[in-house]
Amino acid sequence: MKLHVIFIGNKFVYNRSLKEYILRKIENETGFVDSITYYKSSDNSLFLYLEEQLNSKNRFIVITSKKNFSTIGKLISTATSDNQIVRDGMLVPQKASIFEEHSYLLEYKSSVVNVLQIDAGESIPMLLLSSSETQATVHVFEEEKETLLNILQPIAQMYEVTFDVTTLIEGWMRIDISSKRYGEISKFIHGAKKLLPKKLIKSADIISYIIEKLSSKAKKISFAESCTGGLLAYQFTKVNGASKILDGSLLTYSNDLKENWLGIAHEIIEDNGAVSSEVVREMSEGSMNVSHADYTLAVSGIAGDGGGTEEKPVGTVYIGVRTQEKHEERHLHFSGDRNYVQEQSTLYAIKMLLLIDKETFF
Repeated sequence: MKLHVIFIGNKFVYNRSLKEYILRKIENETGFVDSITYYKSSDNSLFLYLEEQLNSKNRFIVITSKKNFSTIGKLISTATSDNQIVRDGMLVPQKASIFEEHSYLLEYKSSVVNVLQIDAGESIPMLLLSSSETQATVHVFEEEKETLLNILQPIAQMYEVTFDVTTLIEGWMRIDISSKRYGEISKFIHGAKKLLPKKLIKSADIISYIIEKLSSKAKKISFAESCTGGLLAYQFTKVNGASKILDGSLLTYSNDLKENWLGIAHEIIEDNGAVSSEVVREMSEGSMNVSHADYTLAVSGIAGDGGGTEEKPVGTVYIGVRTQEKHEERHLHFSGDRNYVQEQSTLYAIKMLLLIDKETFF
């Protein structure tokens, strides 16, 4: 059965942080979301859409506000020839089989709907709609997609699992695995790991995985960021446990701060430009000198939408990664708008961190 999420109310369109929080929780607990639909509470076509969904063979989650919660219940009751009753202070359809505070589940014909009430600043109520499959995610690096499929498909057939491959950036693929048989996914992952020992990471959340690996070895990491504007540090600090491995990071957007905070010689920036291999090398070294970290990542580039030249067009990015023993740099060119260039740069930097120390991370 496919899973659909329906947001009802303008706040779920315009309050991006609230919407993203809700989707994160849903995806973490129920797996893949097949579609997302937005409706204004005053939209006259909403009743017909809900009626259509209730007569489908789908699972769907309705997200609405306190203001519209009882109205949605009334529409669902009308579509299912039901009445609303008061349960634990909530007005809900009588046919609702399970209910918790601000959440109820209703099964109708071959469909299942979970209606949730949430407003800005609140925690999402209990999700009552569970996944019908066992699911897991792994990540594979430095492998061609066609080769990867040839490796994984025989193992998937052996253990009766299905998987989808998504390329996040060049050289980094996310593998989402599903199975209706408990325990078969772990066998599939074990078999894949044996064939890809230094390429596959058995974790859905790469940042949490990095934090766990580094903290177990009492190692630290720091960043020197320019064009990514702190996005790299944010990817770590938004995850629980980041303080175990990250004491701080340097956002050196201007040349003055590159010189004063990171100790980069004025002549190096003057001769090569702030967006250059030489400067990124100095940024990573300066970050290590200041923080005394075991690993440092440095990013400098032209995210756009302006500022590019013929020699260094918009999307030009230099990334450096350094350990106590070695240093590597990459000169890259990303396509897309400013935010997409920043996000690709961040992912590539994380990939470089993993690959510079395979003994620790793989």
